[in-house]
Parts: sequence; structure tokens; C-alpha cells
Amino acid sequence: MSDRRWREHIPADVAAAIGHVRAGRRLAPPIWPGGARFAVALSFDCDHEAFEIGAGGRAVGRLGWGEYGRRVGVPRILDRLARHDVPASFFVPALSAMLDPDETRRIVDHGHEVGVHGWMHENNSLLDRDTEHDLMQRARDVLGEVSGREPVGFRSAHWDLSPHTIAIAADMGFAYDSSMMADDDCYELIAEGQPTSMVEVPVEWLRDDAVYLLFNRNPATRPWMAPDEVFAIFRREMEAAAAEGGLFQLVCHPFVIGYRSRIWMIDALIEHARKLGGAWFGTHAAVAAWVREQG
Repeated sequence: MSDRRWREHIPADVAAAIGHVRAGRRLAPPIWPGGARFAVALSFDCDHEAFEIGAGGRAVGRLGWGEYGRRVGVPRILDRLARHDVPASFFVPALSAMLDPDETRRIVDHGHEVGVHGWMHENNSLLDRDTEHDLMQRARDVLGEVSGREPVGFRSAHWDLSPHTIAIAADMGFAYDSSMMADDDCYELIAEGQPTSMVEVPVEWLRDDAVYLLFNRNPATRPWMAPDEVFAIFRREMEAAAAEGGLFQLVCHPFVIGYRSRIWMIDALIEHARKLGGAWFGTHAAVAAWVREQG
């Protein structure tokens, strides 16, 4: 049976679901800026109070927990990045920027990128197309006005995307998305069978601090790994990226990684990357621009 005939056996609704968004050309450059052999792209999702609000909750204690990310987590992260002179990307819900515009400005003033992370950390997969487009546009407008720079990158809250998310982001002119997981390296995004010109800077649950360290009552989850064990996973991912000449991308949350017993992982990862030799540290925007140029 030919490949075409096999495809004819795929139900139409399944084919349509799979075909909404696909990975296009792999964008894995042979070399990184300055002749570096691998890239490190650190990111921090400043969910703060929006983590609770976007999930439909209003619990006072959980809102305070989110506030810890702003009061303690972000300052500690900015301090660590400044010590090592490393740029990073901060994905900020519009609610977080509106509650404390100075935080967003400090992030930019420290030389970091600010990307769109929803209006109030809403689940995009539950929205109709018009509502999703409206919230994405409003979020970008807020971040652009607060930071003084129009964001070029988008990350969906919880990485939950609707069938329309990538097409909307492309129509809005975003340079890249960072919500999908089809590769270790960057790739071009295909929406509805057409190249979008958008770059995917891929994420992965195993490179997310919350997977291992987040506390939740509902659904009931508990931190199940010690920071040393989590660091070991991140370190192995980085070492493999270095060996392949690829990209090591990481997602952390200020209200997760920002605690005294955990913040050391940021220092240790940066130091380990430099010990490996040939590391280039770039924002997600810089990574996307480089792979597009090389690709």
C-alpha cells in the first residue's frame, strides 16, 4: 500500500486536528554568534498573581504566593543574571505588568527581553478565535506601552494553545513562539499547511522548574524532587545540547525557583555552561533572529 493510501485511512477530524500546526524546517545553525558551539536561552514566566486569577481562582493565600514572585523571586533572578552578565527572556501576563509596571521596566533596564504571556494567564485552548485575538492584542499593547518596546515573542499560558493560536500570532507579526515541543532545536512553524515565517523556540516539560517543584492543593501535587536532582536533569540536557551544538532552553518561574534553597540552580547552570566551553547566552528573540538568519 502506498503512503498516500495509508493516509486515506486517517479519519478526517484526526487529520484536521493534526494539521492545524506542524513543525516545518528545522532551524539548527552550524554555529552560534561569536563562533560559539551551543546556545543557552533562559526564560522566566512572571505569572505572579495571574497564576491564580487565570485559573479562575481568587484565593487570598495563593495570590500572596504569586506576589512572592514579584517581591522576592524576580529581584533575586535579576541579581543572579547581573552577576554573570547573562541576558534572559521574561514572559509577562498583562495583569502582572499592570499591577507593577516598574517591575517590567526594571527587567528591560537590566537588558532583558519581555515577551507576551497572555492577558491574565488564561487558557487559550478554551477561547474562541475572536476573544483569543483580542486578548493577545491587548496584552501586547500593554507590555509595549509599559516597557517602551513592542514584544516580538509569544508564550501561551500553561502552553495550552487553541487551533488558532499560532495563526493569530503570525497574523499579529510576532517573530517567534515559545509554547510548543516538536523538536529540541528551533524550527519554522506551519499553520494550516502554510509556512508562517515564525520561529518556534521550543519548550519542554522536563526543562520546567514547576514540573518538579510546584505545590498545589487542587489538583493535589507536591514537590517530588530535591533541587539537586532537578539540577542534574537540567545539567544533562545542557550537556547534550553542547555535545550536539544545539540549543539549551529553560523555563523557570520566580515564585518557584526564587526560594533560597533553589535560586542557586541559576548560578550553577550558568557556571556549568561556561565550564563546558563555547556557550552563547541569548534571549529568545536573539535566538529566533539568529536561526532565521542562518536558516
